[in-house]
Amino acid sequence: MKHKRLISVISTAVVAASAAMGTAMNAFADGGASTTAQASAPSLLPSVLMLGLMFVLLYFMAIRPQKKQEQELKEMQANIQIGDEIVTNGGIVGIVVSIGEDTIVMETGGAKHKLRIKNWAISQNVTAQERAKAAKDAKSSKSEKASSLASAAVVDDDEDNDKGKSKKNKKNDEE
Repeated sequence: MKHKRLISVISTAVVAASAAMGTAMNAFADGGASTTAQASAPSLLPSVLMLGLMFVLLYFMAIRPQKKQEQELKEMQANIQIGDEIVTNGGIVGIVVSIGEDTIVMETGGAKHKLRIKNWAISQNVTAQERAKAAKDAKSSKSEKASSLASAAVVDDDEDNDKGKSKKNKKNDEE
């Protein structure tokens, strides 16, 4: 959601800048009485720079994330193991029974129907996603335990300090 908003803001800024540049170029061209090759050469440079800027933005906003997503998909398809639950591009859900060079055999449904599909037809590996989520949860729970233990130690130290102060106060009262 934030990426779409960022893209729309940047594209609006680019359009506004190109409109302002076009206006400035027209004013520059109208200001000079003679139209020679020397007068038009400097006005071409900002247009080329703006076009280059738009291509750079297009690369970083559209092409690069798409390539990264395709690479992750190919990695996921290459790392499928027997017993993983997968989802195909067509929405068929099944469990991997055997893996070939470029095909996978999967079981679907209660009747254990077997389907042979191509590797490129796999869109999700549900089991791998669950493993990653479990690993992430385990990592966060370890950090939570460590922080809760540290806070418990601080609380215990505070309580010990309070008890120590009260004992000193009692001794002072007795004297």
